[in-house]
Amino acid sequence: MKLREVLATNLKRFRLAAGLSQEELAHRAHLDRTYVSSLERGQYSASIDKIENLSVALDIDASELLVRPPTDSDV
Repeated sequence: MKLREVLATNLKRFRLAAGLSQEELAHRAHLDRTYVSSLERGQYSASIDKIENLSVALDIDASELLVRPPTDSDV
């Protein structure tokens, strides 16, 4: 899984866990909703600054957005 896909998966997972819409997350992170949508679909890569904005808005450590999920071979 490419790192862009990891970010997309984790961003959506943490956003949903926080009960936020893309629009609300974008507002809290000072980003455009379409940008958040594109990140979640893996269409854009994010700068370190944008990852930090998103992590602050989600109240998580920025590194959590880049942690690869365990694979079947890791179990």
